[in-house]
Amino acid sequence: MENNYSFDLREQFFAQLKSKSVFEQAKELSFDYLNEKEKMPVFPAPDAIEALAGFDEPFPEKLGKPDQILQQLHEIGSPATVIQTGGRYYGFVNGSATPVAMAAKWLADVWDQNSALFVMSPTVAKLEAVCQEWLKELLGLPKETVAGFVSGSSTANLCGIAAGRNYLLKQQGWNVNEQGMAGAPKIRVILGEHAHATVFKALALLGFGTTGVEQVPVDDQGRMVVEQFPKLDDSCLVIAQAGNVNSGSFDPLDPICNLALKAGAWVHVDGAFGLWAAGSNTRNHLTKGIEKADSWAADAHKTLNAPYDCGIVLCRKGGSLVEAMQLTGSYIQYSDRRDSMVYTPEMSRRSRGVELWATLKTLGREGVAQLVDGLCEQAVLFSEKLSAQGFIILNQVVFNQVLMACDSSAETQKTLAHIQASGDCWCGGALWKDEPVIRISISSWATTNADIDQSVLAFVASREKARAERN
Repeated sequence: MENNYSFDLREQFFAQLKSKSVFEQAKELSFDYLNEKEKMPVFPAPDAIEALAGFDEPFPEKLGKPDQILQQLHEIGSPATVIQTGGRYYGFVNGSATPVAMAAKWLADVWDQNSALFVMSPTVAKLEAVCQEWLKELLGLPKETVAGFVSGSSTANLCGIAAGRNYLLKQQGWNVNEQGMAGAPKIRVILGEHAHATVFKALALLGFGTTGVEQVPVDDQGRMVVEQFPKLDDSCLVIAQAGNVNSGSFDPLDPICNLALKAGAWVHVDGAFGLWAAGSNTRNHLTKGIEKADSWAADAHKTLNAPYDCGIVLCRKGGSLVEAMQLTGSYIQYSDRRDSMVYTPEMSRRSRGVELWATLKTLGREGVAQLVDGLCEQAVLFSEKLSAQGFIILNQVVFNQVLMACDSSAETQKTLAHIQASGDCWCGGALWKDEPVIRISISSWATTNADIDQSVLAFVASREKARAERN
């Protein structure tokens, strides 16, 4: 017998789909947000954050009213968002989203595809296959390279390092999928002293730990010093960096890869935001030799300005990546087309390849170059304007990162606190050579020279407040 409650619920959902009113309301609220966001503080005001308490309520007993639900979400949620899609957010190397890619994401959300297998979504499988080929062409990677589309470079690093681990152990006659890590031959992990935290997280998850890792000394910009590399052999997993998260510097990839090739070592490149330098007209020298590596990690939602979330793992030895991500099950229906889950840890996942395709289709090679070059040029402009105001620039601005400080550590910290509270712009802090610094990431297509001018004024005003507090 039909369950009447379930039937009533289904009828309501069908009615909502037919009337489209809920979608029309969502569209209007979205447009309202887009129209108002430039007037909103970059980081939400304290009262907006406190208003989030409006979401604290008992779990509902009855069916909710769609119009009221969306209105509540907009009225309480929108004011407490961080305006990452604007031009004055410089925190955490968070990119914006191009309009076409965002619209493509809206359409893909309505499709609501599971991207695991071709039979689950032929459209998404095809778009991801196209993206794979375009990425290889854009970045100059070997033709045999395969791509997996994951949530971010944290997972992409995990996948690439796992593929390298499994390959190196297999070369020594050890099948990690069958035998595990206990008793496995030793894998030597070599990385720079400034390797990103996500790399160490991946190593921990994969059973390497951190105490046995061989850390190569870095220069004053955070680049590995090739002359101080340990002697490599075919048990080595070398992890290089394309874009230091603080200084923006790039490890000398060409000589590192040459050393690894001679020794039979595996090279993984953590290129979360810096890998896209390969598509630049003026910064592509930074990635010289990158095609000689074995695996790469990147985030399209950073420098490329694809919507969140859109991480990418690329691997020259596709079989090694597939083996590392191995999965079996009698119910799984593989095809002779692209079955995307064989390249990722997840089975079920959203169709992030759709907005990546839209991003790449919109930009093309020329647009990628303009975008990357523009971000880098604005980082240089920002650093020059700050320097003219007496701020100390601590790094060579080779990409989109600026590190700066004030006259003392205390002044730097207080100035940063005032910047973050100003609402005019937002950036983060870090430690550089054990001293606090202010870290600026130019990652949004929306950032204009006027945004930089306004931000510099906010920096100056914040420093004045810091100095007044000291006195």
